[in-house]
Amino acid sequence: MGGTREGAAGAPPLRRDAARNRERILQAARLSFAAQGVDASLEHIAKSAGVAIGTLYRHFPKRIDLLLAAFDEKFRTFMAAAEAALRADDPWVGLSSYVETLCGMQAGDRGFNDFVSMRFPSSERTEAMHDQVCEAMETILGRAQDARVARRDLTIGDLIAVTWANSRIIEATTGIAPRAWRRQLMLTLESFRYRDEVELDEPPLTRQQLYDAMARLGAPHRAAEEPASRKHGS
Repeated sequence: MGGTREGAAGAPPLRRDAARNRERILQAARLSFAAQGVDASLEHIAKSAGVAIGTLYRHFPKRIDLLLAAFDEKFRTFMAAAEAALRADDPWVGLSSYVETLCGMQAGDRGFNDFVSMRFPSSERTEAMHDQVCEAMETILGRAQDARVARRDLTIGDLIAVTWANSRIIEATTGIAPRAWRRQLMLTLESFRYRDEVELDEPPLTRQQLYDAMARLGAPHRAAEEPASRKHGS
């Protein structure tokens, strides 16, 4: 993911004033996306950063470019949590702490909440990012299942469904009971523990069904993939 101060691979570093503008835009974007989600107004972000909208477009030609740069640090933190989960001596602690970290990051940032729950199929960078997340989930879950501490019939689709449910809980309780998501997560994790029982009557989502569902969630936010200038008529 992006996050360097260079405009493109191998390009010279940005001038001091350009680098300063870029950082201001990113700071404003993180705040706006956290409060309003991935569809936060780019004009408002530019105004908050004290730059012209054209300056924002020069640094980030598409909304998805700004999203990737704004969430770069959080994504690194998230993947570090996955690595920590794999190093945990207790596979159940690894799995449960990983899911809790993801849900906790959702709770504090509406934009990141949107971002990890959706697919943007036309963006190769976000597709690669989500594939990396899914691979980590499979490894963490498989380790817990091999240790017979997690249900044998769990799939990563079940883990991702936790983020979908968590998203709605956060939306309903923010400003009212901001820690309510934790109780629901604890109840859900308890249901994920290993049991010597028959599988559920309803089968899990297939990988294609999971992908299509995530893409459907992202469909109303297709503006994230369009050139910012096209969306705003510049």
